[in-house]
Amino acid sequence: MSITDIIPDIHGQAEKLRVALCNLGWRRHGTTWLHPEPDRQIVFLGDFIDRGLENAAVIRIVRELMDAGRARAIMGNHELNALHFHMPDPETGEPLRAHDQGNFDQHESFLKEFPLGASHTKDVLDWMKGLPLFIETEELRAVHAAWIQPAIADLKKRTAAGVLSQDQLIRAGRKGDAFYNLIEAVAKGPEARLPVPHSFVDKGGKVRHHVRVKRWASDARNWRQVAMSVPDINQLPDEALPEDLRTATYPAGDKPVFFGHYWMSGEPKLQSANAMCLDYSAGTDGPLVTYTHVAGSRQLSLDSLVVHGKGS
Repeated sequence: MSITDIIPDIHGQAEKLRVALCNLGWRRHGTTWLHPEPDRQIVFLGDFIDRGLENAAVIRIVRELMDAGRARAIMGNHELNALHFHMPDPETGEPLRAHDQGNFDQHESFLKEFPLGASHTKDVLDWMKGLPLFIETEELRAVHAAWIQPAIADLKKRTAAGVLSQDQLIRAGRKGDAFYNLIEAVAKGPEARLPVPHSFVDKGGKVRHHVRVKRWASDARNWRQVAMSVPDINQLPDEALPEDLRTATYPAGDKPVFFGHYWMSGEPKLQSANAMCLDYSAGTDGPLVTYTHVAGSRQLSLDSLVVHGKGS
């Protein structure tokens, strides 16, 4: 009976990762980690960097597990952002992600360990380039933000098992390019335009006309039920969703899907019988929440969730 540990957004919190691995039965052995169950595997959901102070240690642990054939990992939006921050557009010479103060602040902890232009930075960026945007096995699906079947099908046709080519990576950094929109939806989550004239004010005080949507909420019928990351849900219209949005949720009969990205709070819960967000803000003061998936399990269970405290 094969078991897969699903580990979400770590964000430079190496000690939280070490504690979680030990709690799950993994033990340090030489230059890697092993488990007494020889077939046990790990799937990492991306976002290894930024916020926490031990980006290099997190990446080293993940790479060692991957090199030993015990883990697979996908690219999170923070890896994608870092690649674009360090990568010039060959047509303009300007970085694909602007070097403005906001972006420097977001990447501050990563840049302290991996400065622009350093040889060891290039090595890590090259590793990030090889990460796929999704993983699908006979048992489960994994994506950083949103498993949108048409988008995933498109990526399967265009990419090598979800890994972007250099040209595709460049296009993914150019706003307005169709490939940019495709990658944004999968790695950062889709947004929907609120009906005019509705808007809401986010946590930073910015007025927004688009909302992140719960792609797993197959029972959602109005804007308040489908929206995410809205401080005051009463700012949203209490009216029916358009048909195209209501029918674009993750199908109830599909295999289990795991994702991170969304900074959930409170007690961990299932998003649906076959959809689970595991990101509970481990990058700051939240716990690292993992899921132990047993082969053959088609429905998710809270009994398989492990909350690994709040670390240090």
